[in-house]
Amino acid sequence: MNDHTQGQLLAVSGATIDRLLKPTRDAMRLTGLSGTKPGPLLRTSITVRKAGDEHEQVPGFVEIDLVLHCGASLQGEFLRTMTVTDVHTGWTENIALRNGAHRWVLEAMPVIEARLPFPLTGLDCDNGGEFINHALIGWAADRDIYFTRARPYRSNDNAHVEQKNGDVVRRHAFHYRYDTTTELRLLNELYALVRLRLNLFTGTTKAIGYRANRNGRNIRVYDKPRTPYQRVTDTGILAPATHTELQELFASLNPAQLTRDITAIQTQLIHLAAAKTTAHTTSVSRAKPREARTHDSRAS
Repeated sequence: MNDHTQGQLLAVSGATIDRLLKPTRDAMRLTGLSGTKPGPLLRTSITVRKAGDEHEQVPGFVEIDLVLHCGASLQGEFLRTMTVTDVHTGWTENIALRNGAHRWVLEAMPVIEARLPFPLTGLDCDNGGEFINHALIGWAADRDIYFTRARPYRSNDNAHVEQKNGDVVRRHAFHYRYDTTTELRLLNELYALVRLRLNLFTGTTKAIGYRANRNGRNIRVYDKPRTPYQRVTDTGILAPATHTELQELFASLNPAQLTRDITAIQTQLIHLAAAKTTAHTTSVSRAKPREARTHDSRAS
C-alpha cells in the first residue's frame, strides 16, 4: 500500500465506506424467494378477490400463503411455513410443513381450523398449485367454506397475510434454510408460542378509511391499537365456552416467559441452520459462474 492510498483510507468518511460496501453487504444478506407455481387448470373456476374489495365485517374469512425456508436457493427439498390470517381481526396462525406438496396443506387445514376461536367461513389464496387443486377445493366445499383467489402477480390482493409473512415468519424464523425433521419440530414448537404472544398480547392498528390532509391529499386513517384477542372479543360472536377458555388462557400466560421460551427455540434453530445456510449459499454462488461459462461455450 502506497502513501497516497493510505492517506485516502485514513481520510474516508464513515458514510462513504457504507456506500462503497453496500453492494457487497446486500449480496451477503439473505432474502426470501418465491416458489409459487401456478395451478392453471382450476383458476378460471375460482372467484377472484382484489385489493380494494369491501372488507369482511365479521371474523372467519382468512388469507393463506406459504413462506419458503430455502435460504438462497430453491434447489432440493426444504420446509415451508403456512400462514393463515383472519382479515377482520388479524388473528394469525402458522404451521410448518415438510415441503410444498398439497397433501401437507390439506393435512394442516383441519389443525388450523381447530385453533381458530371462530368458525372458518372463507379462504383466499394466491395462484399456487399447493392451494389451487381439487383436494383443497373439495375440502372447502364439503365445509361450505367460500373459496377465492388473488390475481396473478398482485401480492397486494393478499396484503393481510403478506404482511404477516414478514412480521411473523421472517421475524421469528429468519431467512435460514430448514430441511430436517428436527427443524420442522422446532418451528412448530416456535409457532405454538408465537401464536399466543401475537394473538393475545400484541396490539396492532387497522386501516379504517381515508381523510384529506391540509394539502387535499387522501391519507390512511387507523384505529387505536388492539390485540386480535380484543378484536375477536369485541365482535361478540364467540361461543361462551370459547370466550371463557380464552380468558383463562390469557390470565395464565406470562408474556415475558413466552419471549424467553421463543428466544430459546430461536437459538436452537440458529445453531442448526446458520452454518448450513452459509455453506449452501456459498456453493450456490460458486456454481452460478460455472453454469454461465458452460452456457456461453455452448452458445459459441
